[in-house]
Amino acid sequence: MSMEVEAPQGVMPLQAAVVGVGAFGRHHARIYREMALQGVQLVGLVDVDMGGEGPRAVAAALDVPLVASIEELPVPPDVVSIAVPTGQHRYVAEPLLERGVHCLIEKPIGGTARDAEALVAAATRGGAFLQVGMVERFNPVTEAARELALRPRYIEVHRLTPHSGRASDVGVVLDLMIHDLDLVNHLVGEEAVGVEATGVTVVGPHEDVANARITYPSGCVASVTASRVADRRVRRLRMFGPEGCVSLDYDRREAHVVRSTDGVLETERLPVREREPLRAELDALVRTVRGDGCPHASGAEGVRAVALAERVLGGIHSGSARN
Repeated sequence: MSMEVEAPQGVMPLQAAVVGVGAFGRHHARIYREMALQGVQLVGLVDVDMGGEGPRAVAAALDVPLVASIEELPVPPDVVSIAVPTGQHRYVAEPLLERGVHCLIEKPIGGTARDAEALVAAATRGGAFLQVGMVERFNPVTEAARELALRPRYIEVHRLTPHSGRASDVGVVLDLMIHDLDLVNHLVGEEAVGVEATGVTVVGPHEDVANARITYPSGCVASVTASRVADRRVRRLRMFGPEGCVSLDYDRREAHVVRSTDGVLETERLPVREREPLRAELDALVRTVRGDGCPHASGAEGVRAVALAERVLGGIHSGSARN
């Protein structure tokens, strides 16, 4: 099994674990294993599907134990990534946070704002740091857009994907749109004052296609569309402001800005750093836990994203939601 990792001199050693070894959890595990030179030791994986070929294969490839509960890990973890279905987030994370274990919870932080608030409260009681897996914040094209300091007046987002059957416990709003609700909140830097939404169920039982029109105190309006029954995958955001228009392609990792110079439109391709967003996200988590960085995608921000998602869902169910 895994060898003990010695942290570099002056660096706090951290023991890490992953709960939920599915589509996302396996990547968290891989990256923690790659962070050995940074003093992070992956001590094991936790998954209730002990006999599942997927979790067993991941544990074997990374040379770490696979266990059915946190208590069975060979070493108590300092940091845990939680990548179980949304409905299990509070059940898994709350006791860990209360005893001071730092957690990264994959998006959304919870299925309801009440669950999300309970997790933030548990982190406060336990003195633990809570980060939400809003990985698009760490996509290099988001960083390129932030550096422009554009004052957004209109934002248009499309996040579309073909049907896969994944995340059937929640609809497209909490599955996919949540990324963009968080991004729009983050880029605008304000609390939404109005929400109108519509959605359609195609496969069921939850909405598979949704659009939300969100307004902010500054007058900025965001149109956010998500679908998990599309014919092709699209991850794009366009942001318009007095300084110009920014176009971001999250899949291609491309960013362009269009500006008007003496009435002539000029397009410039922005430099985008090559890096894996999830690696950047976990780097940020480790730095924050060690006191070396500022918190990113905090639990409180996760609560705001879920609360906005609930307003979108309310608009879908009632036909319109305002204020």
